[in-house]
Amino acid sequence: MALSKKIRKILVIGFWLIISAGVIVLLVAAVKGKQQKTCSGFEIQINGDDQQLFVDKAMISKVVLSNGTVTGKPLDQFDLKAIEELFKKNVWIAKADLFFDNSQKLQVRIVERQPIARVFTGLGNSFFIDSSLTKLPIGEKFPVKLPVFTGFPGEKNKWTASDSLILNGMKQITGYLEKHPFWAAQVAQIDINSAHEFELIPTLGNHVIELGDGFDVDSKFNRLWQFYTQVLTRTGLNYYEKVKVQFAGQVVGVKTASAASKADSIQAIRNVEQLIRDVQLEHERMISADSTQAVPVQQN
Repeated sequence: MALSKKIRKILVIGFWLIISAGVIVLLVAAVKGKQQKTCSGFEIQINGDDQQLFVDKAMISKVVLSNGTVTGKPLDQFDLKAIEELFKKNVWIAKADLFFDNSQKLQVRIVERQPIARVFTGLGNSFFIDSSLTKLPIGEKFPVKLPVFTGFPGEKNKWTASDSLILNGMKQITGYLEKHPFWAAQVAQIDINSAHEFELIPTLGNHVIELGDGFDVDSKFNRLWQFYTQVLTRTGLNYYEKVKVQFAGQVVGVKTASAASKADSIQAIRNVEQLIRDVQLEHERMISADSTQAVPVQQN
């Protein structure tokens, strides 16, 4: 009886050893077969803003072909990691993935950095930043309309703790402006003062909006909107020299030193009212567009 169990055990072990050996042989054959295959070409895909690419397919092709033609080259002669590292040297490329598809075509997938703001330092130097707060060079070939920040204190490539705090504030502000077209149009630029706080320069009106730091921006802009709709519609855009929204739960208006003429005040009020009407019309247009795109539900 014991001998029978030992025989069955040996047979089972032998069976699995044979299966394992077969799998290994198949895997080795598959790998060897793949290595013997050649590249059928390459295809580039850039994941970025189609209207404003800071890297193009010609630039990517040049890197891919830097060691000669790829079509007809054996797959085992490609060092894809090394090519990916070459792409990472380009500051505009956030990520690069290379792989061969089932038809042995080299797929080159590039993720491009997208700038969110243009920054001017106190010395007049300029650069872009993206959402990861990476410093990006200005390219004359690709003009970009972005929120503009002036007076940034950092001049070196490596950010200090204070610089990083300001940059994170920029990210919060630009994120809000991107979602609110009215404020994106009304804010002409954002200055960074000596206290490292943000001051908004409006497109219409002579007042300066003191935002404070770049955090809790939703609440600050909500209070600012209330001030525009409830106060400036009665006084005009030039009645206040400064509008302070950095204080929690309140808005402080500082009047201008010299009063505007009655005609100027009336025109200023009309300007504010027109701004409000434009926002309301844009809001209604967006709601109408959403409703027309909605899929009707059939009721039985």
